[in-house]
Amino acid sequence: MVTLADIEAMKKQVQGLVEENTVLRLENTKLRERLNHLEHETHAKPVSKQGNEHLEGIYDEGFHICNFFYGQRRENDEECMFCRELLDRKLDNANSKKF
Repeated sequence: MVTLADIEAMKKQVQGLVEENTVLRLENTKLRERLNHLEHETHAKPVSKQGNEHLEGIYDEGFHICNFFYGQRRENDEECMFCRELLDRKLDNANSKKF
């Protein structure tokens, strides 16, 4: 019975790892597609707006852009006050340079 319980626990652990692997593979595919897309856009856009737009795009896709959690997926696309502050600061700087 103990061995059977151990095997069941291992099966559950393997299933969890398989599910996590699938999620990570899908996320990796999306990130590669995004990277390819951004590389194509790089040649067409001026450098000054490029960084802000990339950060906004990454954040809109559900990833953190702040120093604390950079690159981690935002759970349920919840707002992150650190990311928002960074985006707002970037937008304020961009707007002040126009004047």
